[in-house]
Amino acid sequence: MASGKNPILTVLLIIAAVGLLLSILIFIISGVSGRWGSISFADKIGVIPIKGKIEDSTAILSQIDHFTKDSSIKAIIIRINSPGGNVGASQEIFQQLRKISKKKVVVASMEDIAASGAYYIACGANKIIANPGTITGSIGVIVEFLQLKELLKKLGIGLEVIKTGEFKDLGSPHREITQKERELIENLLFDIREQFVHDVSKSRHLPLEKVSSIADGRILTGKMAKELGLVDALGNFMDAIDIAKHMAGIKGEPKIVYPRRQRIGLLDILLNNISRRLVKGITNNSVVSGVYYLWPGFRNQ
Repeated sequence: MASGKNPILTVLLIIAAVGLLLSILIFIISGVSGRWGSISFADKIGVIPIKGKIEDSTAILSQIDHFTKDSSIKAIIIRINSPGGNVGASQEIFQQLRKISKKKVVVASMEDIAASGAYYIACGANKIIANPGTITGSIGVIVEFLQLKELLKKLGIGLEVIKTGEFKDLGSPHREITQKERELIENLLFDIREQFVHDVSKSRHLPLEKVSSIADGRILTGKMAKELGLVDALGNFMDAIDIAKHMAGIKGEPKIVYPRRQRIGLLDILLNNISRRLVKGITNNSVVSGVYYLWPGFRNQ
C-alpha cells in the first residue's frame, strides 16, 4: 500500500518545487523590472514622460489612468520636456491631472523646457519643480496663416471662391485677411488665452490680474518662474522624486516605474512613418496650421 502512494507523493513534491521556483523567479524579476505588471513589496512612484510637441493626449491619458488605478503607485511624476502644442490636448491632460491630484500625489518635473501648453499641463500637478535654467512660461496662444497671394500672382495662378458666409474662407492663402476677420481671430485667441490664464490662476492660487500681466507669451527661466509663483521649487528629477516620496508618505526607497513600451512590428513602424509624413505634409500646406499653446522657438524640434 505504501508503495502505491509514492507516485502521488512524488507529483505533489514536484508541484511544490515548481511553485517555489516560480515564486523565486517572480521575486527576482520584480526586483529588476520597473514596468507595468511587475510585482513588488515596495511602494512605487510612476513616471510619465511628456516630450516634444504635444499633438495628441490619448496615450498620456491612458498612462495616467493606469497609474491612478494601481494602488501600489503612491505618487505620479510628470516629467516634462516640451515647448507645448495643441490647445485641446494640453487642456485634456491638465484637466485629468487636476482630477487625480485630489486622490493621488502628482508632481511635475521640468527638464530643459516646459513652455506654454507644457506649462499648462504642469499646473495640473500638486507641485511643480523646475531647474533654475528651465525655459518655461510663454502663457499665450499663437495661430499662423499661410500667405501665397504674391507668389500666385507672379505665377499667374488665380483662385475662384464661392462661399455661403463672409467668414467661410477665413485665412485663405490667396488673399490678405480683412479687418473684420482679424478682429474675429483676435477675439477667438483672447478667449482661448483667458482659459489658460484662468486655469493657471486657480491652480497656482495666484491673483488673476497677476497672471494676466505676464500672459503675453514671454518665456521665463525656472528661477524667474519661482519668483513669480509659477513654480514651487527649484531642483532636478531626483529632487522631484524626494518631494513626491515625502508628500505620499513613502517610507524607505520607492520603486520608480515607467509606462510599458508597446511592442511595435516592422510593418507598424513603416505605416506609422508614412502616415506621419502624410499628416505633416498636409499640415504644412494647409491654410492654417492650427491654434496652439506653443512657444515657437522650438517648434521644429
